[in-house]
Amino acid sequence: MGRILSLDIGRKRTGVAVTDPLKIIANGLTTIPTHTIFDFLTAYFEKENVELLIVGYPVQMNNSPSEAVTYIKPVLNRLKKVFPQLKVELVDERFTSKLAMQAMIDGGMKKKDRQNKATVDTISATIILQSYLESLSYKH
Repeated sequence: MGRILSLDIGRKRTGVAVTDPLKIIANGLTTIPTHTIFDFLTAYFEKENVELLIVGYPVQMNNSPSEAVTYIKPVLNRLKKVFPQLKVELVDERFTSKLAMQAMIDGGMKKKDRQNKATVDTISATIILQSYLESLSYKH
C-alpha cells in the first residue's frame, strides 16, 4: 500500500506533503527548490512506495487556469515522461496560500516565522493533500 504525495509547485519553491502509509492524514514534508524537483522525487520514490501524486493546479474564480499554470504545465509534462507509471491527479489549489497563512496565525506562529515562504509552501501542499483526502471520504 503506497502513500500519496502532494506538490504545491511554485516558480522558485515547491511545497511537498505526504500521507501516512494508511492514507489517513496529510503531513508537511519539506519545501524544495523547484528546479530540483525531479532529483528529489527520484530519491524519495527509491525509499518510499508512492501510488499517487497530487499536484495543486491554480485556477481563477471563473475556473480558467491562472497564469501560474505556465510554469506548472512543463513540470507536469516532464513528470509523465520521467515517471510514466505514476498516477498524477490535479487538485484545485485556490486559496491554499491564504489558508496556510491563516493556519499559521491560528497556530500562534510568530510573525517573523510566518514570513518564511518555504513554510507557507509546505503548509499549502499539506492543505492540498488533506482536501484531496477529505474529498475521497465524500465519494464513499
